[in-house]
This record gives sequence, C-alpha cells and structure tokens, in this order.
Amino acid sequence: MDLHLTEKVAVVTGASKGIGLAITRALAEEGALVIAGSQHGSAELDLLADRLPVAPVRVDLTEDSGPDALIDAAVARYEHLDILVNNVGGLRPRTAGYLSVSDQDWTWALTINLLAAARTMRAALPHLIRRPQSAIVTVSSVNAVLPDPLVIDYSAAKAALTNLCKSLSKEFGAQGVRVNTVSPGPVETDLWLGAEGVAATVAQAEGAQAADVQAGAAAQTVTGRFTKPHEVADLVLLLASDRSANVTGADFVVDGGLITTL
Repeated sequence: MDLHLTEKVAVVTGASKGIGLAITRALAEEGALVIAGSQHGSAELDLLADRLPVAPVRVDLTEDSGPDALIDAAVARYEHLDILVNNVGGLRPRTAGYLSVSDQDWTWALTINLLAAARTMRAALPHLIRRPQSAIVTVSSVNAVLPDPLVIDYSAAKAALTNLCKSLSKEFGAQGVRVNTVSPGPVETDLWLGAEGVAATVAQAEGAQAADVQAGAAAQTVTGRFTKPHEVADLVLLLASDRSANVTGADFVVDGGLITTL
C-alpha cells in the first residue's frame, strides 16, 4: 500500500532509539523527509541518516526553548511541515510508593511526558495549518487509561497528554490538521528492558530477576509478549498518511490485549 508520504516533511521527537528510531526509519523508508529530534543522538540514528533522508537535530525538549528550536530547524531546512510525531517521554518506577514522589519528580514527569509535546505542538501548528492536509500523531501509553501506582506520575501525565490531543483534534480539525494518539503497552525498548529500565528497577526493589519481571508483564497480555517498536511505527505511519484522512481525535491501543475492558 502506498502511504503517499514521499517528500512529506516530518518531525519526530525522541528519535534516537526505541519507538522513535523505528518511526524515523519507517517514515524515511516511505520517502518522507525526517527531522529527527533527540537530546543526545545515537550511533543508530547517525547510520540511518547516512543512507536515508534523515536529519538528526540535537535538542533538549525539557527546556522551554527546545520545542521551538526543533520546529524552527525543520522549517529552516524544508520551508514547511506536514507531520509531527510526538514520541519523547520517560518514566521512573516509584517502587517506594506515592509518598516518595517529590515535587521535583512530578515536575520531571510532567515536563517530559506532557509539556514537551504541548510545546512542540504549539510551535508546529502554525506551520501545519498552512498545508492542505497535515497530521499530528502522539505516542501516549495504556497508562493513560490504566493507572498504575508504580508509575503514578507517568500515568497522570499520559492521561493529560491524551486529553490534550483530543482537544486539539477538535480545535484544528476544520483547518486540515488531524490529531491522533497511539497508546502502547510494554514495548521491547530500553524504557522497559534497559539496564535502568522498568524490569531492572522493579527486580532490584523486589529482590527478583529482571527477566522474571519481564516475563510476568508479558504474561498479562493475551499474546504473551511485548510489542516490538516497528509494530508501533507501522500504526503511526498509517495515521500520519492520507490513507486515514478522516480519522482524527482517536486513540489506538497497541498492547497485545493487556487492557481487557471496553
């Protein structure tokens, strides 16, 4: 299926690894011109930029000026913008419970998971509305509707993020901008499986093995496994393309059946 993404200008945040890297690769392989924003970059992203139309941009989106700088870089390079993918985010398991979560912890979680996307969309929308058709796809989380004390601040931030995107879909839909969210469950990335990821952190707190924590999380899904980054990317590309031209204000869950309610 041709997704009609050739020479569409796309900005992806958190593009250096995991889901963001998979989205960047998939967009570029479909012919899109990708501005890949990340704080530190990565060797994998650099290799991608060597063979595909990917332009890495080092930017800290937790800084007030970071989102504007990223969008300015995209427009300076290509003169317009068609697609924004908000992917940057992060979590820190709160193994000591809610009472251990400080104001500083809350500020960090809300900034990286909500305000970074809110500011990036605010910077991008004046450019997106100038295009005949444009799209924002935001990577949220099942925790937006599946609150979990272990990631209480992350859950709250993602719930606000999904709510924000729904509101923006209503305000800007008539101006040709579609806004949708994708909500993954556990994904095979460093956020879950890295040395300081969820599995390792929970295992250390419980005196268990990270592999056992991972297996327990996978067992809660119907499919019995974590989602792979490219499976999230495939859905993001469909939502970014005009193949879903009348889809907006929707949230799409990619969780292997983890959420069992309607």
